[in-house]
Amino acid sequence: MEKIWSGRAEGKLAKAANDFNSSIRVDSRMFREDIAGSMEHAAMLSAVGILSSSDADAIIDGLQGILDDIESGSLAIDPEAEDIHSFIEATLTERIGDAGKKLHTARSRNDQVALDLRLYLKGECTNLRKSLFDLLRALYEKANAEKETILPGYTHLQRAQPITFGQHLLAYAEMFKRDLSRLSDAVARMNLSPLGSAALAGTTHPIDRQTVAARLGFSGPCANSLDGVSDRDFCVELLSDLSLVMVHLSRLSEELLLWTSFEFSFVELDDAYTTGSSIMPQKKNSDMAELIRGKSGRVFGDLVGTLTMLKGLPLAYNKDLQEDKEAIFDAFDTVKACLPVMSGMIDTMKVKRENMYEAAKKGFLNATDLADYLVKKGMPFRTAYKTVGKLVAHCVENKQTLDSLPLEEYKTFSELFETDLYEEIALETCVKKRISEGSTGPDSVQKQLDALLKFLETE
Repeated sequence: MEKIWSGRAEGKLAKAANDFNSSIRVDSRMFREDIAGSMEHAAMLSAVGILSSSDADAIIDGLQGILDDIESGSLAIDPEAEDIHSFIEATLTERIGDAGKKLHTARSRNDQVALDLRLYLKGECTNLRKSLFDLLRALYEKANAEKETILPGYTHLQRAQPITFGQHLLAYAEMFKRDLSRLSDAVARMNLSPLGSAALAGTTHPIDRQTVAARLGFSGPCANSLDGVSDRDFCVELLSDLSLVMVHLSRLSEELLLWTSFEFSFVELDDAYTTGSSIMPQKKNSDMAELIRGKSGRVFGDLVGTLTMLKGLPLAYNKDLQEDKEAIFDAFDTVKACLPVMSGMIDTMKVKRENMYEAAKKGFLNATDLADYLVKKGMPFRTAYKTVGKLVAHCVENKQTLDSLPLEEYKTFSELFETDLYEEIALETCVKKRISEGSTGPDSVQKQLDALLKFLETE
């Protein structure tokens, strides 16, 4: 296939150089976006009098035929083509003749590439948002079912205070809601059309950028032609957003791995999301969670690689920018693969409520509530804190818990202790007393669930 830039150079590219220069392996997935952009460009050229209506009709019909044939499989994308843009243009010219050569009027591959990428990524964001909503629905259903299930809350991976499993899962829902918001913000900033920037300086032809932008679903054209062809901020922003999605998925994966261990035994993942050992018949490995945790590093690498590629580029277009697509495509592919797996794990996992409750009974998780009990009796908090600390040390030394320690022993630490302390430090009471907004108390958790349900129903 003849290069669309042939003319200035008479020699033929070495095969190694040709293969090195080609991006068809990566950018061929944008054939729909390339054809959509070309159709609107041809229609605009006709509307402003640059193309005859007959030429424009032939181009648009020809492009539609190429699209239909690629989607049906009757036209294979040539792996020897330089890129998807040159492949489609060359195929069009082969099919309709000289009219096909007029399509590139007032356009460069520079703005064509930038246009296709923005269009493609907008579609990818729509698909990703659906997967995030699916995960949020799974979290909602599980959190609603477990809104009264008590387990230890942790800080520093040490048992801290009793919370509900429902609230714990809802914390992740908040993370993924923020991810959705960030994606929406990124799409809004990305939603400008670079088409009409041409190579870098614009064009001498009287084109109508506003109409093309609107017809392609953009809020308007890029304001500066140099920026239009060289801007990849939207790739960095999306990669950053995707990296945060993976951070959240990785954190949740780590918790699943802890919870499914014999040492915790808080949940059991369904067989559909676990594997076994080739030598140890007793093993049930949470490999899907490990893979998600591991793939987070892959997406982070895509972000760092893109930032590094961009940092030294002068205006306007440089061939380095060809590296943007492999990174951004890989990141989207990775996140899209991880999200439904996580949704499935959450949806089908078995919660071991008894084990969670037994764990919450150990580790003096009600110590803060005991200190609050003394505060309500009039003792300064810092004094109450020290008193309860001494009580915990006494219990540890005598192999007792705050629940089992007799009242007469409590009295040796403070006369403020009465029989009502046992009700005050019961796990159910500790949870129920959390009344602040956003807390683990039942009323607060229900409000969080209601808010999440409303979000899912209205967004």
